[in-house]
Amino acid sequence: MNIGDRIKNLREKAGFTQNSLAEKAGVSQTHLRRVELGQADITVGHLQLVCDALEISIKDFFNICDESEELSVVLSNLTPKQKHLLFEFLKSL
Repeated sequence: MNIGDRIKNLREKAGFTQNSLAEKAGVSQTHLRRVELGQADITVGHLQLVCDALEISIKDFFNICDESEELSVVLSNLTPKQKHLLFEFLKSL
């Protein structure tokens, strides 16, 4: 996933339009759109502004887990009873 795709994914997940995120971050909506489309690069300074607007750190921005890693983390945090209930549910599908 490139930076533009990551911004778009996080923006949509947070419920922002391009325009509302650009306004909150203090960057040009046109530039943000071009970054999301892969037509322009973004400076570290502007990326920090976008991250601040999304209320995430730059570290979190680049901390991309795939679904199998996320599932592993979720499963490891379940109690034995929750694991059993999940297993029973999955068997019923």
